[in-house]
Amino acid sequence: MDWTHRLRLRHLQILVSLAETQNVSRSAERLHMTQPALSKWLKDLEADIGTSLFERHARGLRPTRACEVLLDHARRIGVDLDRARDEMSMLLAGSTGYLAIGGSGATIASTVPAAVLALLEAMPGARVDIVEGTMDQLMERLDRNELDIAVGRSQPQYLTRHVECEELYAEPLHFVARKDHPLHQLEALGWDDLYRYRWVVFSHDTPVRHLINEELRLARRSLPVDALQSNSVFASFSLLSTSDLLTIASERSIAMYERMGTLKRLPIRFSSAPPVMMYWRRDVSRSAAVAMALHCLRSLTAAP
Repeated sequence: MDWTHRLRLRHLQILVSLAETQNVSRSAERLHMTQPALSKWLKDLEADIGTSLFERHARGLRPTRACEVLLDHARRIGVDLDRARDEMSMLLAGSTGYLAIGGSGATIASTVPAAVLALLEAMPGARVDIVEGTMDQLMERLDRNELDIAVGRSQPQYLTRHVECEELYAEPLHFVARKDHPLHQLEALGWDDLYRYRWVVFSHDTPVRHLINEELRLARRSLPVDALQSNSVFASFSLLSTSDLLTIASERSIAMYERMGTLKRLPIRFSSAPPVMMYWRRDVSRSAAVAMALHCLRSLTAAP
C-alpha cells in the first residue's frame, strides 16, 4: 500500500515539529506524546518510505535531503489548510473573495495599490492582504502559497513549474531628490555632482541594486562607500523628504510623490531596466479574486 495513504495532517505536524526542534524529547513534549511513541512513529514512517528522514547524532536530529523534500510539501499543505480556514471564515462573514498580493520597491507605491483599489471597486466584499518585500522574498512566499500574486521587476531565476508570469510594462529608473534640493538648481548635471551627496540604495541582492552596479560600471564609477541601504521605498522617500540624500527609484513610484510636490526626479536616467512582471501560482488562477486582480493589473499597463 502507498505510504502516503496512511499519512494524516497530524503526522505532517509531527514531522515539522521534529525538524524545528531537532529533538525527539522536546517534540514529544510539544505534541503531548510519549517519547517512545514518537520514536516508533518515526521509525515506522522511515521504514514505509524506505529511507532515513533524520540523521541521529549526539545533539539530536538533523533532517536528511529526503526529509527536506517531504517537509517542503508538509509546510505547503499546512499553509493551504490555514488559508482554507481563513477564507471559509471570511466567506461566512460576507466576503466575496480573498487576495494576498506582494509588491517590490518598484510597484508597492504605485501599481499594487492601484490594482487593489480597482479590485475593491469590482469586488467590494473582497478581503486583501498587501505585502512589501524584495522579489526574492516575495517569490519564496509565492512558492509557499503565502501569496497569490507577486509584482515586481523580472526575476527569471525564481520561476518554477508552479508559477505563471506575464510582463506588464517597461519602466525606467531615475535618480530622485527632494523638490528643493540644490541639484535641481544646476543647469547641467553630471555624475560628479551626484557624488557630492549621500545615496540611499537597495541591498546587494535586489534587481535594482544589480542595475545600479551595472550603470556605475558603464560610467566607470563605483558605489559611494557611505551609501545607506534600505529595501523600503517608503523609508527611502521619507529620508529624502527632509534631507539632501539621493536615491534611485522607478518612474511610477516617483510620479506619485511628484504630484504630491515632495520629490522630483533628476535628469540622469538609467540606460536600461528589466520589465515589471506579475507572477502567480497556476493552482490558484481560478480564484475569482485572483483572476480579477490579474485583470486589474493588466489594465494598468499604460504609462502613468
